[in-house]
Amino acid sequence: MVPFDSLFDDIIQKTMPSFTDEFGVNFFGSNSYPKVDVVDHDDRITIEAEIPGLSKKEVSVDLEENILTISGAKQSKDESPEIKYIRKELKRSSFKRSFKLGENINQKNVNADFNNGVLLITLPKKEPEKPKKIKIL
Repeated sequence: MVPFDSLFDDIIQKTMPSFTDEFGVNFFGSNSYPKVDVVDHDDRITIEAEIPGLSKKEVSVDLEENILTISGAKQSKDESPEIKYIRKELKRSSFKRSFKLGENINQKNVNADFNNGVLLITLPKKEPEKPKKIKIL
């Protein structure tokens, strides 16, 4: 992790310690892939992940018991022994990243869109319950 990333995460954790509890999205994991942007809107939370080099068929988004999981695997090319890499940096392994969702998410209406290597997941928020007025008899 880049030192600035650690510093930023520490500042957020110290200034807003209940942030991940309130929104249910724990994205302060170090060295997680894919890297994501999580944005809190009035009516929804969005998660945007850059997953270059994979097709829509190679990416999966699953939701089970308040856990949203993004996973994928690049279909590996047949590597022959004749290929001699000078440098090999491209990620070819599978990945999985999970997020715990809070109770404020309407899980029935979660949707995902994958376009040009960018995965956008929209998590609509539930309408807040209004206080119930009890009539005194």
